[in-house]
This record gives sequence, C-alpha cells and structure tokens, in this order.
Amino acid sequence: MTTVLLIEDEADIRRYLRATLTVQDYDVLEAATAKEGMQQLTLQKPDLVVLDLGLPDQDGQDFIRQVREWSQTPILVLSAREQEKDKVQALENGADDYLTKPFAPGELLARIKVALRHGARRAHPDADRFERGGLRVDFAARRVWLDGEDVHLTPIEYKLLSELVRNAGKVMTHVQLLKAVWGRHSTEQSHYLRIHTQHLREKLGDDPLKPRFILTEPGIGYRFVD
Repeated sequence: MTTVLLIEDEADIRRYLRATLTVQDYDVLEAATAKEGMQQLTLQKPDLVVLDLGLPDQDGQDFIRQVREWSQTPILVLSAREQEKDKVQALENGADDYLTKPFAPGELLARIKVALRHGARRAHPDADRFERGGLRVDFAARRVWLDGEDVHLTPIEYKLLSELVRNAGKVMTHVQLLKAVWGRHSTEQSHYLRIHTQHLREKLGDDPLKPRFILTEPGIGYRFVD
C-alpha cells in the first residue's frame, strides 16, 4: 500500500485529506508540525509527502530544503500561498509540484499520482529510453522519434527535451532548466529558453495552445505531460 504523509496544522483539512486518500486505498500518516513531520518522514519512510507551507514551528520552504539534503521522497506542496514567487521557490527548493487551496479532490489525486511516478523514475535514473504518446527518446543513442519518424534536434534542443522528459510530470522552473541546459551562469538568459522551447515545440508539432507534450506554467516554467 502506498503511504502518504500529511504535514498540515489544520485538523479539519487533515481529516478531509485523510478521508479523500483512504477511499483511494492510500495509507495515511499525519503530522501537525514540521518537527513531527520530519520524525514521521525519517522513521516511517512514506512514499510521498503532502506539505502545507504555513506550519507553526517552521516555514515549509525551509522544511523542503532540509529534506532534500538527504531524501528524494516526492513532495507535493498544498498551500494557500498563491503568488508565483512562492511556487517558484518551493519548486526550486525541491518540491515536485504545487497545488493551491482551495483545491478539487480529483486534481489533488491526479497530482499525487504524477508525483509518485516522477519519484519512481528518480529512484531508477538509469532508464535508457522514454516513450509517451508517440514520442520515443533513446538516451543511449541520443535519438528521438515521433510517431515512428526521426526528429532531428540540435544539441541544445535534445538536452532541453531530455531534461523535460526525465522529469515528466514535474514543473521545471525557468532557472532549473537554464542551469541544466546552459549552466549555472545562464540563469538570467530566459530568452534562450523561450526561443529553444519554441523551436522544440515546432519540431514536435506541439501547439502551445493545445499542447500534446510541453505545458507552459505561466510565470514559472514548463512541464512535460505525464
């Protein structure tokens, strides 16, 4: 059974989340503070953490940073903070996804499933192939096919696509992608990312208004469809 750790200080929300998750056959652990959450995470080793940022004893952003020093357990932030800067900071600190309150149960469950899949891929990073919706990427051969046809990408386009598909389902911020593709000194060159993403979409026949593969997260970054 998949175990989810809820770190949320409001008891009513914890009860609602527990009811939502147990109906879907998740095993649920609860913590009302960051300290309790860290203890549960360390001792029980859940498969995923659902984290509120506004905890009474520690800001959730600091909690994410601390967890990422030793664990790659997927973290889904569930917070009332709606500003882009909070979402970007949480993702760059190491969260896998971010959902704002109030939320629809169906969307929460879908985000949990995606985060769990991403966590499973992260636990097995040596996979040499990715396939999704007619797209196939062979990492060993550095080749890409779409609906059986070769797709010729530039080295930068291939690196960008590889970073996105290896993190399929996870929001990748502009800064994360710039660092991964162009290096840590290119984080202010967002136009590089915009131009190459546009070229990549064109080669994949991906309409940004009706995306088949690459979703835009406005003001934050991109997410490869999972």
